[in-house]
Amino acid sequence: MTTSTRGATKVPAVLVLEDGRIFRGRAYGAVGVTFGEAVFSTGMTGYQETLTDPSYHRQVVVMTAPHVGNTGVNDEDPESKQIWVAGYVVRDPARVPSNWRAKRSLDEELRHQGVVGISNIDTRALTRHLRERGAMRVGIFSGNALPDEGTMLAEVRQAPEMKGANLSAEVATKEAYVVPAIGEKKFTVAAVDLGIKGMTPHRMAERGIEVHVLPATATVEDIYAVNPDGVFFSNGPGDPATADHPVSVMQAVLERGTPLFGICFGNQILGRALGFGTYKLKYGHRGINQPVQDRTTGKVEVTAHNHGFAVDAPTDKVSDTPYGRAEVSHVCLNDNVVEGLQLLDKPAFSVQYHPEAAAGPHDAAYLFDRFTSLMSTVLMEGQRA
Repeated sequence: MTTSTRGATKVPAVLVLEDGRIFRGRAYGAVGVTFGEAVFSTGMTGYQETLTDPSYHRQVVVMTAPHVGNTGVNDEDPESKQIWVAGYVVRDPARVPSNWRAKRSLDEELRHQGVVGISNIDTRALTRHLRERGAMRVGIFSGNALPDEGTMLAEVRQAPEMKGANLSAEVATKEAYVVPAIGEKKFTVAAVDLGIKGMTPHRMAERGIEVHVLPATATVEDIYAVNPDGVFFSNGPGDPATADHPVSVMQAVLERGTPLFGICFGNQILGRALGFGTYKLKYGHRGINQPVQDRTTGKVEVTAHNHGFAVDAPTDKVSDTPYGRAEVSHVCLNDNVVEGLQLLDKPAFSVQYHPEAAAGPHDAAYLFDRFTSLMSTVLMEGQRA
């Protein structure tokens, strides 16, 4: 990817999909060239959290909300230290941000971080195209001297696909760090960073958990060196079929019977650890308005999603696994995709969405309480033994 930070709203830009569909608009953010997987997000708020979510690494995000950038950019809401999206697509960018916390405009932030974007295109038509044809490779080209359409299309088709991509180590922390408990410390959790969002350890810290965030390359020995009461596997980018190391580490945790909680990529890792397969969704779930049913309670939650892969597990029966019985605990009510797993004979569960959801909704925040309850139960049983 090549970029320049000299963005200008009247500079021409072209979006080229790998199937040959072309959209012409204006540059938004940095001027240059970028490639990635074209996906759409249905959230009407929380664009700053979306941009800084490591799970969006190597993806070009199309915003379905027509007007983006109203609240500008502040220094409190990022989920990581940088913008991770490969490119950004909006229809009608705000000309002037208006929010008491705003430090700069979204356009300025995109330019500052070298993120190539495009505006003034029909994002509704683009979203409908992706829903019909599926997520695919895309390129955004901007500047006053653009290549011809054939050259741009050829470059898009040479870009790497998301299927088969192993990306967690590219976005995860390189060094372990600790997020201290807020108030009285009740538990210690080892969190394997596969692309973790900043709000996740914060939500655990609010519940008295001291969180040791470990690199994606962490070993079983690294995890148990912190003497954890529980182990957490985070969200992250890429194809779960490539994540052999996290799968083997999780299997070792399951063998020991340590309370385990996974979200998003962590849910897919649990699926693989239990012997289920994973597959790529046609266009994925992304946004903050996805309906999910918790089958253990019957409750329906509105949830925040960002995933293009899913676990292939039976939703109509309890399955036998090397670690005991397992069942699908949550399903998406739009398409019946598996959104959660739980073991019935060991203290382990996962969900395919974001219970921390800094931008909302907060329907799923109880899952962190479920994790603390699981750790409490196991600790009490150990004391009795």
